Amino acid sequence: MTGTTTQARVELAIGGMTCASCAARVEKKLNRLPGVSATVNFATEKARVEYGDGVSVDDLIATVEKTGYTAQRPTPAEPARTAPANAPEAVDRADTENGADDHDRELAGLRQRLTVSVVLAVPVVLLSMVPSFQFDNWQWLCLTLAAPVVVWGAFPFHRATWTNLRHGAATMDTLVSLGTLAAFGWSLWALFFGDAGGPGMRHGFDLTVARTEGSSAIYLEAAAGVTAFLLLGRYLEARSKRKAGAALRALLELGAKDVAVLRDGREVRVPVEQLAVGDRFVVRPGEKIATDGTVVEGRAAVDASMLTGESVPVDVAPGDDVTGATVNTSGRLVIEASRVGGDTQLARMAALVEAAQSGKASVQRLADRVSAVFVPVVLVIAAGTLAGWLLATGDATASFTAAVAVLIIACPCALGLATPTALMVGTGRGAQLGILIKGPEVLESTRRIDTVVLDKTGTVTTGRMSLYEAVPAPGVAEEDLLRLAGALEHSSEHPIARAIAEGARERLRELPEPENFENVAGLGVRGVVDGHSVLVGRERLLRQETEETFTAGGLPEALAAARDAAEAAGRTAVLVAWDGQPRGLLSVADTVKEGSAEAVRRLRALGLSPVLLTGDNKAVADAVAAEVDIDEVIAEVLPEDKVAVVERLRGEGRSVAMVGDGVNDAAALAAADLGLAMGTGTDAAMEAGDLTLVRGDLRVAADAIRLARRTLATIKGNLFWAFGYNVAAVPLAAAGLLNPMIAGAAMAFSSVFVVSNSLRLRRFR
Repeated sequence: MTGTTTQARVELAIGGMTCASCAARVEKKLNRLPGVSATVNFATEKARVEYGDGVSVDDLIATVEKTGYTAQRPTPAEPARTAPANAPEAVDRADTENGADDHDRELAGLRQRLTVSVVLAVPVVLLSMVPSFQFDNWQWLCLTLAAPVVVWGAFPFHRATWTNLRHGAATMDTLVSLGTLAAFGWSLWALFFGDAGGPGMRHGFDLTVARTEGSSAIYLEAAAGVTAFLLLGRYLEARSKRKAGAALRALLELGAKDVAVLRDGREVRVPVEQLAVGDRFVVRPGEKIATDGTVVEGRAAVDASMLTGESVPVDVAPGDDVTGATVNTSGRLVIEASRVGGDTQLARMAALVEAAQSGKASVQRLADRVSAVFVPVVLVIAAGTLAGWLLATGDATASFTAAVAVLIIACPCALGLATPTALMVGTGRGAQLGILIKGPEVLESTRRIDTVVLDKTGTVTTGRMSLYEAVPAPGVAEEDLLRLAGALEHSSEHPIARAIAEGARERLRELPEPENFENVAGLGVRGVVDGHSVLVGRERLLRQETEETFTAGGLPEALAAARDAAEAAGRTAVLVAWDGQPRGLLSVADTVKEGSAEAVRRLRALGLSPVLLTGDNKAVADAVAAEVDIDEVIAEVLPEDKVAVVERLRGEGRSVAMVGDGVNDAAALAAADLGLAMGTGTDAAMEAGDLTLVRGDLRVAADAIRLARRTLATIKGNLFWAFGYNVAAVPLAAAGLLNPMIAGAAMAFSSVFVVSNSLRLRRFR
């Protein structure tokens, strides 16, 4: 269309952010660029940016750097990250591993800084808090120990403060740096120019602001203790963030590193990146399947538990599709690659999880707006506290102590971590269970859902025909019925024939080879099995071939009753005759999946009303609904009318979730308030859904809704704590009810609490 701007998307790694207000500043600066829409995530330290033709990636990086932070462009091996905004993204494993290594190095450096600071700060705190430990000139020992902590231990805070001040900004580091340097500077003045340097000086400790003679008060324990507490909080926060992103890293590391490709009849081991669509490769027992493909040779059991959460291995044979990163547990397989690189299910799963972790819930956007103005407001409150105490009491020491406590206790970090850490853990845990959550807005949708519409075929049922029942005529053994019919049908490619043949083989294991096989178009098959002339097909075929028998008495009563019952239930009835006589009836149907009935019970337990939706006739729909205990059935619906059904239900005031797997479900999934796409279905359905269920088990739908609701509840709990903490803590500090060191401990605890609360989602079952 003329005049339309092409939108591209890029993900940048942002360095130097230390709190939520940093992320808010970067996001604000990027969004000021023309045609740019950016979301900056403090927890993942990434910016997801959509931009138009007039802006380049270099412009984006330059803007971030002008704001006082660093930005890293995508690596050349990662072209899918800079792509049209509506294109599927791939996650580059090398980039992720490099990021993980950087985090490990950062964590190690932070651990070293914390260890040294704690070792030096503990004696300072003990000597300052316990008068009985104090000896002549103890305060000079404290100064010697505290100085490295305040200068070197707190250096990251000071460096970030200086960088931000050069760019006219104030962040959490500004509050910490000002607070600790003010406490340390006051102590230096009192020691060198006041009365605190005398040999016999003694110092008490109070949880609240104590009024003392200003020239004899020192705050070395506050300066050193606060620094140690904040370093501890930052270390625990960084380690927890590392754990929170572990699920995505584990997902990315599942893939095979190399593969044995068949080239000119020989096996050649190559890096998995060199695989192309159409290549055939070998997978032996114990090896990972390198990429998505189709089995062309061999049989095996494949363990997909690490990818889908399904604990039972699945048997595969020629013609079956397999997924990359799953493990061959038995037998040699030759597989033809159907998807490689960013198109594989593993890559698409990882991209969906990463995209979800980068999003923001609406409640988090409010927290971001608060964080953006929080630090300047706290600085104003601290100045007001200092002035107010001076005017009210004239006590410079108490006034200074209260102002320092305000600076130290304020903490926007908890606000910035509330949503992303819960999202990281929740979506990561979901990926381990075979549940992909597209974004935080999906979480908010699950809370309102009261009706769940279940597409029948492929969702509640298997979507393929199976042998339902075998009814032999009087005097005929069921084993003979299955052996002769199964052997003949085994030579046919018709879906009904395959269902009968597979059902017979499952029960008997071995089937004889038929002779003189012939397909009778539209009616059935004929042939010779074990010396018997066998017919399998419609009643019309039997009437034509055994006219005398039908004229004499028709079908035996037992077979006629079985036929009527099968047709009433919507199943397909297939008659079997040999040697000129009707010998039995086989009924075939699209069978209900194992676990569908339990899934419906779980959905009801979540307060949802299930509705069965299908294009099949009402008899079939009613039979399936009765089996899984669904009361409301909407049958004989054309594919294009499924959207109208969803909209009609919404028009009745219901909030509707839709579960489906086919191309004809994609529009309905998009139209519903919440779309749940079965991962065993089509790409169109997966793209349209809000939640993707990697397994074809309907019980996962209930688990997905439970996980989404639990994650949302965790986010709200985090935000409640973060807001409540600041609303209560800042006034307490301003009122002189908190010693600065206690304030520092409380501030560190607030961030650790939020992250730890999010980590509880790792135990979701």
